[in-house]
Amino acid sequence: MKDIMIMNVKKIAFGAAVVFFSNFTSAQTLQDGIISIDSDKFAQAKNNFTQMIAKDPSAENHFYLGNTYLRQAEPDFAKATESFNKGLAADRKSYLNQLGLATVKLGKGDKSAIAEIQKVVTDSREKDAEVLYRAAEALTLFEKNNSPDLAIQFLNKAIERAKKDVPANYYYTLGDAYRLKKIPGDAMTAYDKALPLAKNKASVYTRIGTLWMAAQQWQQAKTSIEKAIATDATYAPAYKALAAYNIKYQENAKATQDLINYTKYADEDPYTQLEIAKLYFTNEDYANSKAILDKIFDKVDDPIKFKLRSYVNYADGQYAEAKQNMDTFVSKAEKSRVQPADQGLQGLIAAGLAKTETDAAKKAALTAESQQKIAIAKAAKDETLKWDMELAKISGGGAASQSSVDAGPTNPQIEALKKQVAANAQDSDALYKLATAYQDAKNWNGAIMTWQKMSAILPDWAPAYYSLGYAYQQATNNDAAKISYEKYIATVKPEEVEANKQTLAYAYFAVAYLSKDSDVAKAKDYAAKSVQLDPTYQDAVKLNAEINK
Repeated sequence: MKDIMIMNVKKIAFGAAVVFFSNFTSAQTLQDGIISIDSDKFAQAKNNFTQMIAKDPSAENHFYLGNTYLRQAEPDFAKATESFNKGLAADRKSYLNQLGLATVKLGKGDKSAIAEIQKVVTDSREKDAEVLYRAAEALTLFEKNNSPDLAIQFLNKAIERAKKDVPANYYYTLGDAYRLKKIPGDAMTAYDKALPLAKNKASVYTRIGTLWMAAQQWQQAKTSIEKAIATDATYAPAYKALAAYNIKYQENAKATQDLINYTKYADEDPYTQLEIAKLYFTNEDYANSKAILDKIFDKVDDPIKFKLRSYVNYADGQYAEAKQNMDTFVSKAEKSRVQPADQGLQGLIAAGLAKTETDAAKKAALTAESQQKIAIAKAAKDETLKWDMELAKISGGGAASQSSVDAGPTNPQIEALKKQVAANAQDSDALYKLATAYQDAKNWNGAIMTWQKMSAILPDWAPAYYSLGYAYQQATNNDAAKISYEKYIATVKPEEVEANKQTLAYAYFAVAYLSKDSDVAKAKDYAAKSVQLDPTYQDAVKLNAEINK
């Protein structure tokens, strides 16, 4: 789910306002809560604001608790609404809680809420910088439902009201608004203004890093994120951003360590843990994703938990369970939350179910559904999964799951190497030996899964894709073998062609042979290239002559 993490980095640690109370203890508690939100410690923030309400059930305190539920990675609209309504019960004119309810409406996809937010600001006569700020924050909070132009207008007025004591978060949110408008230069200027004002500069460096990521300036992104960690090694969102960077570069083992650090420095709030489970899945670490999801499943109300479980079920080849969980998600979630990737997954699940369906009519219906829904994901240019490869895995009998690997042949060498890999998932030498040992034992699912891990750690190392193609071919999954051989051909660097002529010749031959009944033009092209690379390769010579009769 590559897009899940990269798409969420914009939400990392958005700013929170500084409000001064006459009571010093309350102010300190409020600041603790604000810092907790900024650090992805949502359970701690909720605890802070709940204690504040116990001491003083004011409208403002109810707003801050409700707003915490909106700021977490997956907003809890029901609990946020409950808090805002309690705030309005305490003060029916509370502008903040009116904004809170309008924000819930906006988060659910009702854009008429923008006008409601504007009306609350008008009713406040624009005298309160905090109201202006919170209105702007609401208008930048949701990726698909926002109004950055209006947010910028409100923030400039809030900054004017604050005069010399402008809180850093006013500039944070101004940067977020410019990001939504895709004006990175102005966003960077806003973040630069926040830097000298921020008590925790790691927060600003992380925002700058994610801005560079959005602009696909990866080296600058990494430099800024490393500055954040150097400034404050306990700032959790920086590790989340670094995980997104490493996932982008398919550095899965490094991303896993980043996620371990994120877990260490964030807190045990179930919704934060849910986000971590999503990130593990994005990193193709299905075991950790499942372990965390199982731990918090009953503690989370958000229906997204069913979607994530569906992905985990799918990864393990449990198509019926995957369908049930995805159907539950679709039935419970707001329609705006169902993404093209989810429909693509429904298509893959349908393909998996069609594989074993014995009723001809049902099989045809599932196949048609599969094609239609995968087409939706591909038309949206969604890259959450490699749709063609996933479909090829299913058509060849399903993906290699850990259970299928464990059911295959093993020996003492394999068991020893498995322990070595478990101790260090980045040990490419041990992975190479394990994959080879699986091949020698003819445990093709084990070889497939291990070569996949190798290609994730060393995405530019072409031999892993060749070996993966060979393992798929031996497992009689010809579609997946063909895709893997093509990936090998594409990954071999020009300067490496001469040294790899024979292997390349076989890869071209294999693709040609596997394509001769479905794509004659491709078969002719690849057979010719195979002969060109190695004129002595008799199988290629014969195939080339046969398909050119």
